[in-house]
Formats: sequence, structure tokens, C-alpha cells
Amino acid sequence: MASDRIFGLIALITAVAYLAAATQIQTNFFSGEFLPKLFPYLIGCFGALSALFMIYKPDPDPEWPAKTSLGSMAVAVVVLAFYAVLLPVLGFIIPTFLTAALLSYQLCKEKKSAFFAGLGLSLGLFLVFKFALQLGNVVAFKLASPAKIWDAITILIPFIGH
Repeated sequence: MASDRIFGLIALITAVAYLAAATQIQTNFFSGEFLPKLFPYLIGCFGALSALFMIYKPDPDPEWPAKTSLGSMAVAVVVLAFYAVLLPVLGFIIPTFLTAALLSYQLCKEKKSAFFAGLGLSLGLFLVFKFALQLGNVVAFKLASPAKIWDAITILIPFIGH
């Protein structure tokens, strides 16, 4: 209950700030005074009403997962963050293989299966994206210097990244 009310209060503050920002939208003579602001006003009002509903009628307290599950989720978030920054630097296949293998290992704890899952997903997805969907900007491999890789990773480190 308390977590829903806290989230509802944060959502209400965000919706009010959104409505305040919507009042600052510049309009021109041809579009009229109110029409360009209508959609942002509707979004802000709907968000505020939803937040008020969440504050006044919260759900019962949820059952949070065990700490080991939260740890697994944290590892998955870190792995996916590294995947996002390494994808443009190393190409598609290597980061996808590493990410899929690590996430598969978290699910089954069997090294051989995780290795083949990562290999199959990286190669299979590359073939689908490159040839079936004909996405021309998908690069299989890129050779990057360690300095370039470190430069990409530092984006994830606060106060050091770009």
C-alpha cells in the first residue's frame, strides 16, 4: 500500500510538472491558441487522474522476490547495459553472443547449454536481421582497440563518462 501511494505521489508531481511545461508551448497565429497544447494537456490530466487514483485506492502490498532473484535481475541489468554500449563498438555478433550466453547461464547454470544458446542466438539473429529483414546497417564484426572499448564502457561510469 505504501509503495503505491509513494509512486502515486511521484507520478502526481510529474504530471503537474508536465502540465506546467505544457503551458509554455509556443503557438503561432495559424494553429490557434489552444490546439497545439491540447494533446499535452490531455496526457498531463490523464497522468494526474491516474496518480490520484493510485494514491486513494492502492493495491495490497506486493510480495517482493527473494534477494537472490533481485541479485539476478541486477546482474541482467548490468549485462544489458554493457551490451548497449559495446554493440556499436564491436559489431553485432560478439556482444550478442556474450549477452545471450551470460543471461542463459543465469537461467540454467549449465555452461555448455549457455554457450550454444549464445552462439545460436547471435548467429541466428544476425542472419534474420541482415538477410531476412534486410537491415543494411547491421555490422557483424568490428575490430576495436582496447582504448575504444574502454571509452565506450566509461559511459556507464558516473563522473567519468561522456
